[in-house]
Amino acid sequence: MKVIDIMTTIRHRKGIKVTEVAEDHLTQEKNVKPDGRVRSVYTGGKLWKRLSLTVGGTVAISLGLLTSVYVATLHENDLWFSNIKEVEREISFRTECGLYYSYYKEMLQATSIQQGLHGLIYDNKTESLRTINILERMNVYQEVFLSILYRTLPIQKYLEPVYFYIYTLFGLQALYVIALYVTSWLLSGTWLSGLLAAFWYITNRIDTTRVEFTIPLRENWALPFFAVQIAAITYLFRSHLQPLHEKLTLLAVFISTFLFSLTWQFNQFMMLMQALVLFILDCLDMLPTTKVTWLYIIQLTGILLVCVLQFFNSMILGSLLISFNVSVLLARTVQKILNLESDEHIFKFLKAKFGFGATRDFDANLYLCEEAFGLLPFNTFARLSDTLLFYAYLFVLLLMAIAAAVVAFQNLSGSANVQSMDKMEIFTIVLKPGAAYNLMHTILFGCLALSTMRMKYLWTSHMCVFASFGLCSTEVWGFVLKSVRLYTPQRLCVIRYLVPIIILLYLSCKFCPGMVDELSELREFYDPDTVELMNWIKSNTPKKAVIAGSMQLLAGVKLCTGRILTNHPHYEDKSLRERTKHVYQVYAKRSPEDVYSILRSFGTNYVILEDSICYERRHSRGCRLRDLLDIANGHVMDGLGENEPDLKASLYPRFCEEIKKNLSSYSMYFTRVFQNKTFHVYKLAKHK
Repeated sequence: MKVIDIMTTIRHRKGIKVTEVAEDHLTQEKNVKPDGRVRSVYTGGKLWKRLSLTVGGTVAISLGLLTSVYVATLHENDLWFSNIKEVEREISFRTECGLYYSYYKEMLQATSIQQGLHGLIYDNKTESLRTINILERMNVYQEVFLSILYRTLPIQKYLEPVYFYIYTLFGLQALYVIALYVTSWLLSGTWLSGLLAAFWYITNRIDTTRVEFTIPLRENWALPFFAVQIAAITYLFRSHLQPLHEKLTLLAVFISTFLFSLTWQFNQFMMLMQALVLFILDCLDMLPTTKVTWLYIIQLTGILLVCVLQFFNSMILGSLLISFNVSVLLARTVQKILNLESDEHIFKFLKAKFGFGATRDFDANLYLCEEAFGLLPFNTFARLSDTLLFYAYLFVLLLMAIAAAVVAFQNLSGSANVQSMDKMEIFTIVLKPGAAYNLMHTILFGCLALSTMRMKYLWTSHMCVFASFGLCSTEVWGFVLKSVRLYTPQRLCVIRYLVPIIILLYLSCKFCPGMVDELSELREFYDPDTVELMNWIKSNTPKKAVIAGSMQLLAGVKLCTGRILTNHPHYEDKSLRERTKHVYQVYAKRSPEDVYSILRSFGTNYVILEDSICYERRHSRGCRLRDLLDIANGHVMDGLGENEPDLKASLYPRFCEEIKKNLSSYSMYFTRVFQNKTFHVYKLAKHK
């Protein structure tokens, strides 16, 4: 049966929703006396509710602030950030992090806010010989907003710009933890669940966040807002919400959705999965249709507003999220009209990753060979198990999945008579709409994390919420106790509080001493070769010099020196990807004439060669950058091992190795002007 037929059948079926019946039945069972009079529930008393809300809210805020202080202290201890030079602080923002921070720095250095915005909209330093709109291409509105705040607020005398920036990110971690805490609290009905979720998030820090060493990364801005959105959606799916509360919750969902979309270029893929979750649960009649419709509208409105702010970015306008939410037919039409190519590398990568044919495409192989885009390492589960999180998660996931399967079958079967309702009551009470939404959310994002390690931070933080909710849930433990015929209200109360308390004591005893030791461990940032390179560039090259090199290094060059780049790590543009592949020919087997022509076509004045790339040993054969270039160029790879039969030996040696011999065929095009143990800088002859 087609999905649309299933939905039609469910919508026109006689009776009402199973989940709604169960909730009403449970409410009546708790609150109505045998004689029909409504009784007051002790836990529902105003005084108890206010006390619980006060204590739980205080604990949530305290844990959020402690987490912020904790990660900020780890960052300071690891780099001795307060005592190192400004150039060292900037170098510590590795790869694309440095690129994003450079726009914050540019906005602060501009003579006015208007001039700073004009410089971003008409940027001619990020890509040589091209003027690009940074606000359209990249998600840097957060840097713009922070720079305006810093210029406006009277804090310049008390706080350096870099601290205002990093403290904002660390402050967002407080929001993140509070949102996870609240989501778990809403699902379970007790703030003890939120406490356990926060503890698990902190003790599994290696797998739940990387904010302390990749501060400006887009996900560190976006994920706190995503967590707030999930908390708001969870609250929205509670039954019997007052109209005012529902409107305020929808407003919270909209604001958090908008901020999440604005701060991360991969937002559309996350929200597409979220839309699929809503669609599946709506088809299975597990969610109220009206609220789901509102969420679709909010998703569309939020991402379209971001699209406007990003000057109608075609990658957003033609995204699968908009296409899915509007219609499948419009998806094809919009994508053909716009001739989208900005995200084609992602689909090439996915095609190769999941075994739909081998590829020699440079961009796809570049992703495939990066550890962050590989499968989730098995040792992740060992770390998560050490804190008991993974075991608790599997336990709750299994129970909820069983309940979901039973309810889905019941809803699709179309039988809604009273007798069947009594049999299914134990399952439907467990699977309330909020729990159903979070179940599907954790399953889909779990699949994403298992396939792509970089996305594990979406899953692991929600894993903390889902596991803690289940261990503190009246419905889950009631389901378990009734299944083994041991249910009594007293046993239920004891077990739902005793289990999380025991786990909290275990976590405190096992991990708190290590966390204290970690806070007292002092290290220092040390990268003298890169510092020397940046200082040389600032002192010995013209301000309008165009510099070529690896994407990661050039992000730091732009931040520390302000020089013009040939390429950079923000890879969501086809022409930039093509340009990067051409610039990287300095590590391929190409003639000096070819390399010189390529670099000069981008206006290059200086090229930086890195020994760590030229003689790379970090990756295995076939995944080294030089191997990817050889394969893309149709050349056999270096070293022992097999090559594809149609690959041929190059007529030229590897450029990055041969240029160091100072042969006349190379020196006529390139003159070495700087070198240290890591880097070699060559100046290109002006005309040949």
